[in-house]
Amino acid sequence: MVKIGMMIGERYEVLEKIGTGGMSDVYKAKDHKLNRFVAVKVLKQEFAENANFVSKFKIEAQAAAGLMHPNIVNVYDVGEENGTNYIVMELVEGITLKKYIEKKARLSVKEAVTIAIQIGMGIEAAHNNHIIHRDIKPQNVIISKEGKVKVTDFGIAKAATSNTITSNVMGSVHYTSPEQARGGYSDEKSDIYSLGITLFEMLTGRVPFNGETTVAIAIKQIQEEMPSPREYVDDIPVSVEQIVLKCTQKSPDRRYQSMGALIEDLKKTFITPDEDFVKIKEDDEFGATRPVTAGELEALKKSTKGTEELTGELPKVNPNASQDDSEYDAKMDKLTTILAIFMGAAILVIAIFLISKGIGVLKLGKENTEKVPTTVSMEKPEQIVMPKVVGKSQEDAQKILEKNNLKYFVKYTESDTVKEGYVISASVQDGLKVDAGSEIVLNVSSGSTSVIVPDVVGKNYKEANDALMKLDLKVSINQEYSDTVPEGNIISQFPEGGEKTPEESTVLLVVSQGAAQDLIKVPNVLGKDNDDAIIILTEAGLTVNPVAPVYDNIFPEGQICYQSLEADKEVPKGTAIDLHASMGPEPPDTVMYRFNGSINAPSTAEDPEFEMGTKVEITVSDANGKVLQSTWTTSFPVSVNISNIAGVNSGTITLSYEVKIPAEKDVSTGEEITPAKTEKKVIKRDINFEVDE
Repeated sequence: MVKIGMMIGERYEVLEKIGTGGMSDVYKAKDHKLNRFVAVKVLKQEFAENANFVSKFKIEAQAAAGLMHPNIVNVYDVGEENGTNYIVMELVEGITLKKYIEKKARLSVKEAVTIAIQIGMGIEAAHNNHIIHRDIKPQNVIISKEGKVKVTDFGIAKAATSNTITSNVMGSVHYTSPEQARGGYSDEKSDIYSLGITLFEMLTGRVPFNGETTVAIAIKQIQEEMPSPREYVDDIPVSVEQIVLKCTQKSPDRRYQSMGALIEDLKKTFITPDEDFVKIKEDDEFGATRPVTAGELEALKKSTKGTEELTGELPKVNPNASQDDSEYDAKMDKLTTILAIFMGAAILVIAIFLISKGIGVLKLGKENTEKVPTTVSMEKPEQIVMPKVVGKSQEDAQKILEKNNLKYFVKYTESDTVKEGYVISASVQDGLKVDAGSEIVLNVSSGSTSVIVPDVVGKNYKEANDALMKLDLKVSINQEYSDTVPEGNIISQFPEGGEKTPEESTVLLVVSQGAAQDLIKVPNVLGKDNDDAIIILTEAGLTVNPVAPVYDNIFPEGQICYQSLEADKEVPKGTAIDLHASMGPEPPDTVMYRFNGSINAPSTAEDPEFEMGTKVEITVSDANGKVLQSTWTTSFPVSVNISNIAGVNSGTITLSYEVKIPAEKDVSTGEEITPAKTEKKVIKRDINFEVDE
């Protein structure tokens, strides 16, 4: 039992309880080894006693510990002490998205889409590492005090769905995909479905399917048509509506096939919110809504056993909840269909029972002429005492587990104390009983191959980059405004200074852009004449880059048909904006291309001495040398969206900037040998365009 003030794992001091859930309690703790605050999630006793659940939970949590992304609550450690199973996570001060929605009733379209993009980016990072969340819902998304969106609870979902966990524990039936509700196979597209439901709730303040019981809600997830969010909020743009509907298609084949594709469409809504650009496959045999089968209904009942009194009756529907008789009749038709299926299944089960008994398949003892009920007892799986494998070589440990009818999964961990190839720990403590065939996680030493990350917080980017490169560590950069950290200096890093990390792994640096300037709203100049648009934007305090002429079928020649910053967006004074001026409709028989992408700062391979904050000119040209877009920036990444590129399918990105080379002096006399000078650097990157449909 966890108590305030106790030490876990000889390093985590429990300070206070900060949350509780169906499967775990969460505590704020201090990591005395690295002198930082963390969140420690402790499994409740009823789950900690289930060896199969603990084994699967550890496998998934250890896999999640390998993820590192700004939109994921990072897992630092997984362990077990005196029967207490715990995971140590990043401590995020904030509230869940569920509470945030409740607080605001519903979110604006812009805010909902922005949050959905950040959730999607976190999930995409997990999918790229072959990790599926399986329990995406607003309760598992945290919004920090700084406004960052982070997804949590990777690992718990798969462990839970692999065992008999009651629905009040999961609490996710409102967000679960139809294939999960049926108990079938789930993959990345199940997470896409759940994110679609979450986006629906952000936009409308309610979930699309509700009912008196979890079975009733699950049945609706499987067979009822998804309502449009515009039924509840009529000013939702058509593109956002269609994204929600595509995410929540009953058939996984008709949803977005990757989180990246979903994110791309979400970003498009900022540019053309009222354009119906979302493509949904036509109905097929998998996409059509179909009734719940008897087997699926039985599976749903079993999954909710322990939380509902299931008497064989179907969930009741309140006719007063309908707005007209036709809607009520439709619901009654569906209930009648479900009831008929259920009764047919019951008759089939009784028939099979009687036939089996008649031919002797079921042996229930002697015929009982007095009709006294008899019972059939189910045998429990064979129990095996977990053998001792800690300290053994990997080969010996595997042989021992195989001999005892146990499976195994090997995870390698760097260790300074345990010899390479020997077992550091196992997911089940020796002496405990486990079911035959259980999977045991062997934590095997890979020797000492890690490096200690230097503390670079507060240093300028060049110093930090040099310190990390000396240790063969890679660097990833995010930029943020800061009122306290000077421009170009490091605000934070992950992993933190003093932590160990594998050789050649990536360290994330958050670089200061300096104090946030006064923000101004971007005017809408679409449809304005070229000269008028430049005057309006300049007077507003923005910098206008050279206007690019493009073909456009909507705006007449000479009018602005594209602006890179959306209207009403708040940006710092002096921010550069790109404009496209219409050249009229495109010529016939000309193939048009587009380029959408994100341009990053010069990498260490391109220029190891590049300093963040340097003013860089970015030029995008086609293969014929025609300049499509040109802009200046001091912060990265820079989003680029160029359309209507005529007849050329490739081009070049050019980064141009100047670096100051200090004067060279004689060491002995101090006299200047060569004067200080400025040198221009040019970096070119080849790019390919996509057909603009």
